[in-house]
Amino acid sequence: MHAQIVLFDGFDPLDVIAPYEVLYAGGTASDGAVSVELVSAEGPREVVSGTGGLELCATAALDPARPGVVLIPGASGRIGEPGEVPDQDAGTAGEWRRDEFIPVLLGRTLTTGLPDLLRAAMADPRITVAAVCGGSLILAMAGLLEGRPATTHHLGLDLLDATGVQAVDARVVDDGDLVTGAGVTSGLDLGLYLLEREIGPRIAHAVERLFAHERRGTVWRRQGPAPATV
Repeated sequence: MHAQIVLFDGFDPLDVIAPYEVLYAGGTASDGAVSVELVSAEGPREVVSGTGGLELCATAALDPARPGVVLIPGASGRIGEPGEVPDQDAGTAGEWRRDEFIPVLLGRTLTTGLPDLLRAAMADPRITVAAVCGGSLILAMAGLLEGRPATTHHLGLDLLDATGVQAVDARVVDDGDLVTGAGVTSGLDLGLYLLEREIGPRIAHAVERLFAHERRGTVWRRQGPAPATV
């Protein structure tokens, strides 16, 4: 299984690093059955995250025809609605920028070549598209998730629902060729679940023990009877 993790300007580093390390360790544990790389829509480049200017290097362009997994992270920035000037911690005059808000950082990806690449990847039955945190919102805002179950950070569930997605408040949601994770650290759980599903539970368990991480929550699938009440 080859995984391409997509970088874009303003990405959240933990959304990237958590699944990257899990999948990389899965490759080691499985004697090379898993490989992983960082990519961008534009090709090889240094990509600036939304956390303190931390940069990661995309080593290739996203290939929407390569079988495996394409994983989209969320963004890191101010929490709030675009255009809101924060009441505090705004810095001195001229320091605050509108594009520091997470919704703006996510929305800006729609002006790049990323949506077309993701659309092509989602049309390929050999590819599973995965998303962590706000990555689901990127897919939703591009019109790629309408009517499908998905999750995101709990603060973004209403927005996800407003785009026509069946928003599910779960740690991981598996809809076949679409697997989504909730907030930030769910990237660990998402990565482990992909290992379990695609490679096997023994490899996933070995990596889980390596990172001393116990997975949280239920993986939601569209299976079994719907609950009448809870």
